[in-house]
Amino acid sequence: MTKLFFTKKNIMALAGLTLWVLPVVANGAASLGIEWGTGTGLGTRNLKDTISTILNVLLGFLGILAVIIILLGGFKWMTAMGEEEKVGESKKLISAGIVGLVVILAAYAIAKYVIETISTATQ
Repeated sequence: MTKLFFTKKNIMALAGLTLWVLPVVANGAASLGIEWGTGTGLGTRNLKDTISTILNVLLGFLGILAVIIILLGGFKWMTAMGEEEKVGESKKLISAGIVGLVVILAAYAIAKYVIETISTATQ
């Protein structure tokens, strides 16, 4: 019976070799003057700005989603016609949306603080 190449030992060896070779290749390319950002079309912005932009887009999307949940709860409340079950359900939606907004704002504040702190510490 033939032995498979994809054994746990071979995969770990390949992963270790990859982690060792890739930085060497990247450093060699940088010393040759190859600019990866312009050559690949990825841009030349620094990492802090890129991470900030990604976080702003994601948290903005989540904020819009939380506002939609609040509006949905308000719409359900207005169309409940006094039925206590529907009013209770809509109150839960509104409170969940408000809690979501608070969590999103806290995540934004924490992420901004961490990015700024790391940015000033590594300059």
